[in-house]
Amino acid sequence: MRSMVMRFGRGAAVLAAFCVAVGLATTAGAATLKATVDLSEQRMHVYVGGKKKYTWVVSTGKRGWRTKPGFYTPFAQREKFYSKKWRMSLPYLTWIGSDGTAIHGTYRTSKLGRPASHGCIRLSISNAAKFYRLVQSHGFWSTQVEVKP
Repeated sequence: MRSMVMRFGRGAAVLAAFCVAVGLATTAGAATLKATVDLSEQRMHVYVGGKKKYTWVVSTGKRGWRTKPGFYTPFAQREKFYSKKWRMSLPYLTWIGSDGTAIHGTYRTSKLGRPASHGCIRLSISNAAKFYRLVQSHGFWSTQVEVKP
């Protein structure tokens, strides 16, 4: 939680703690929007209503900054976000982990397809915008993100 405060500010950390404390995570059967991130393939598969709709190239955590496998439920979004810590813009940001892990767009598209982030899941700007809008339309509690090794 402390790393999230340093990364994204106290508001996001408080919201994450609230979500964890109240236990508002979805179950696999309840999600109408599901994203599966395959760390070995560096791909994100997006399912809407159980049917695969998109497959996107991603960039996940590089050595020393591994993206943690597991199940996540989004809990906050920011269309435009600038990280002072990383000194970079993180457009179409969707927070998924209480440690600060998020899915967001990147202008460094040449690094997509290989591990290059500090633990977040990077997408092209256009794909991050699509995912951002999908999460908005389905809602946080009907969205599940699975990160596979």
